[in-house]
Parts: sequence; C-alpha cells; structure tokens
Amino acid sequence: MYTVILTPDDNGTFLVTCPDLPEVSTFGEDAEDAMHRAVDAVEEALAARIARREDIPTPSAALHEQHRPSVRLPPLTVAKVELYRAARAQRVSKAELARRLGWHGPQVDRVFDLNHRSTIEHIDQALRAIGKRLDVSVRDAA
Repeated sequence: MYTVILTPDDNGTFLVTCPDLPEVSTFGEDAEDAMHRAVDAVEEALAARIARREDIPTPSAALHEQHRPSVRLPPLTVAKVELYRAARAQRVSKAELARRLGWHGPQVDRVFDLNHRSTIEHIDQALRAIGKRLDVSVRDAA
C-alpha cells in the first residue's frame, strides 16, 4: 500500500501526492474523492514505470507507520507489479519469459499491462516461470 498525502487546497479541494512515487499528483473534491482518484493516479504511475522499464519502489514502511492514508491497489495490479519486480530483479526479459512459458510476445506484454484484465492463472504461471509463487490471503476488513 502506497502512502499518500492529502493537502487541503484553498478552494476546498484536496491535492494528493505520493512520496514513494513523486510523479503522482491528483486532486479530489473532498477527501473521499481524492482517495478514489489516488488509486487511479498510483496505478497510472506504476503502469508508466513498467512501460519505461524503470524500477518500482516498494512502499515506504516508515510512512505507513505514521498513520497516513494509504492507497489499496486492486489485487490484480499488486500481482502484476510483483511479477514485474521479480522479473526485473532476476534480469528476466520479456523475451526470456516468453521462451520459458512458450508464449508469444503479446501474451507476455499483456501479463505486465496494468490495463489488461489478465487471469490470475496467467500471473501465477509467469511467476512460477521465474521461480516465484503467488499466495493469496484474506483478512478482516479494517
């Protein structure tokens, strides 16, 4: 979960920024709207970093511990980001992942595309191809 900072503006809106992702900047008519828009802005920043083949920082635990609001990303987005991080850490290219999976290039592109509704099975297959596994957990809602 990425921590965000909500800053009230002089016109009654809220500016949203994210210390871990400096490119994130959005606003909302109220705090609830700002948090909703923050999810989209963080997802877009992550998608852009994947497209540019840049590192994706892990959320700062210190910021989360300061009890600041956090963006809860959709589970599929989290799985894709973790797949991207794992592949990058192991220096597994898209071409190499395609070879390991027996997939065509566009199939691999889609598994990293945050805007594509990949199946969880495809994410799991891709993770297994790089020596990782997907674990799912359910917790009480906060």
